[in-house]
Amino acid sequence: MNRAGRTLLVLALVAVVAMAFRVSWNALRDVARAIGADDTAATLYPFVVDGLMALALVATLVLTGDARRFALRVLATYTVASLVLNYVHGLVPGLHDKAVDWGRLADWDPANWALVLLATSLPVGSIYFGSDLVAKVLHHRPTEPPNAEKPTETIVNRSTSDLGESTPAPVAPVDVPAASPAPVLVDLMKPVEPVPVRAVAAESVRPRGATGRVPAVARSARPVRTADELLDEARSATADWPVGDLTAEGIRKAVRTSPAKARVLRETLRAERTAGPDEAVA
Repeated sequence: MNRAGRTLLVLALVAVVAMAFRVSWNALRDVARAIGADDTAATLYPFVVDGLMALALVATLVLTGDARRFALRVLATYTVASLVLNYVHGLVPGLHDKAVDWGRLADWDPANWALVLLATSLPVGSIYFGSDLVAKVLHHRPTEPPNAEKPTETIVNRSTSDLGESTPAPVAPVDVPAASPAPVLVDLMKPVEPVPVRAVAAESVRPRGATGRVPAVARSARPVRTADELLDEARSATADWPVGDLTAEGIRKAVRTSPAKARVLRETLRAERTAGPDEAVA
């Protein structure tokens, strides 16, 4: 749901709660007058009962664990109490026009005593439970759930100039000497049993020579070329190359030789290109 839809939903809920409070306010005000409250106290009495219900609802949304269950019990208790007083207000028409006796909410005495006790204890309970709920909300510290996933760290390859410190040199492994075996204690008084000696064939330490012929696949496909042959091949391969293209890597790929020989060929060819015609012939 988008933000506008949520705003409309909250406004609709506030409107419904305000109208419900207005209906309940009329009943609770008349009940407060019946138990001896003056006009000001009777006007504030509905805020004591239904107001604590709203406070307990907010605390339920914030608290967790045992504190949240306590807030739910307070919310349920005051909801039932407000429902009972509203029900009594509907059953006793005299409460509307103040025709009932002071402190009389029911004809049957035990029921009247219970209703008067309920109506008079709600303000005191609001002071106690309201203070406790506010203290729990103020001291509440939200904790992360145990199964919360930690954000994965992204490793970014940075250039040398971006690094604050140089990379430390790798630590060379230290050879740890193997633990020497524990000495064996020999009882000198106990006769030593002779150990039978077995004949073991002596192992030859002479390296064995290669037997058989090397297969053709394992042999080198290109014969070894001399320095003059490599130079002639490099000359013919780079005859149309400019002097700037005479690099060791290019020559190595052209004549298929090692990097060291390619560097020698590069210097020789560059010397021949830069030297005069008489010196090149000589």
